[in-house]
Amino acid sequence: MRLAGPEDKAAVERLVHDAYEPWIEVIGMRPVPMEADYAALIEAGRVHVTDDLQGLIVLVPEDGVLLVDNVAVRPESHGKGIGRALLAYAEEEARRLGLPALRLYTNVKMASNIALYTSLGYVETGREGVKGRSAVMMRKELSP
Repeated sequence: MRLAGPEDKAAVERLVHDAYEPWIEVIGMRPVPMEADYAALIEAGRVHVTDDLQGLIVLVPEDGVLLVDNVAVRPESHGKGIGRALLAYAEEEARRLGLPALRLYTNVKMASNIALYTSLGYVETGREGVKGRSAVMMRKELSP
């Protein structure tokens, strides 16, 4: 894992596009991560990528929690544990930053993502609208 640099912007945008494009038909619109400003996120040091650019995670420290803003894995790399490794990395980062919990949200129609997060110890904390979409809010408390 490493922080993405400006030279990675095009690859990051392609990865996000490829990862989220199949969800457009499911949810009826472009998923929120497809609308993000990756140049700004990279400049802010928020985008972490696997060395081979098969996956990425966007992490945003907040008050008392680390927001997992986006997890994306290339479709051809699904089922190889990359998503789980990215989420484990997020837990390490939260601990490194002294944050006791992680939070994330995902579209209510992304059932496979919700199942993955639940299997990793995230619990649903509510549902709300996010940028015109129905989102499931989830949180994971980290053990000390």
